[in-house]
Amino acid sequence: MTDPIRILLADDHPLFREGVAASLAAAEDFAVVAQAGSGEEAIELARSLHPDLVLLDVSMPGMGGVAAAAHIASALPQARIVMLTMAETPESLMAALKAGAHGYVLKGVSASELRAIVRNVAAGEAYVTPALAAEMLTEFSRPRAPDAFATLTARETDVLDLLSQGLTNRQIGEQLHLAEKTVKHHMTVILQKLHVHTRTEAALLAVQHGGTGRAERK
Repeated sequence: MTDPIRILLADDHPLFREGVAASLAAAEDFAVVAQAGSGEEAIELARSLHPDLVLLDVSMPGMGGVAAAAHIASALPQARIVMLTMAETPESLMAALKAGAHGYVLKGVSASELRAIVRNVAAGEAYVTPALAAEMLTEFSRPRAPDAFATLTARETDVLDLLSQGLTNRQIGEQLHLAEKTVKHHMTVILQKLHVHTRTEAALLAVQHGGTGRAERK
């Protein structure tokens, strides 16, 4: 008999977490080895238990799921990581993928669908909720001026890098020690220079471009 897929589940809502754990454990090919209520706890458990797959919520108190995913992906490159979240924004999706996630699933998914996704990701496949995947592909297929990024100042590049990591204007201001009003001004200029209309388009374009690595989250 094949060994079960060993799963670590992290979500800060106990009732939801326990329901997902029970649903997964009902399948013979799954074994939920531990549950965590925060990103920090998930990292600690992952390092000690070496699960095959880590199922993470994006929004948790303290260190969020995206930051936890980055730590786990670095420490345990063999582990597969799936985000299970309510966040439907392309920015959150791209931040998760950049952090090392192999799957991005919305919490409205059925139990049977989640089990199928987990099996496929554990087997080496990738999964992104179809609606978000379609939006990403649409953005990536749009022609862009090749020198658009060359027009950005160093500060605008910093702002764009942090936007592509899923940060809000307030969070970007905190990282760069700028007033939120100043960040909004930079964002307006960035949209004009990149010939896009929304923050989402700018973030997706930045990820497609590869980013500059100038600004890092702390």
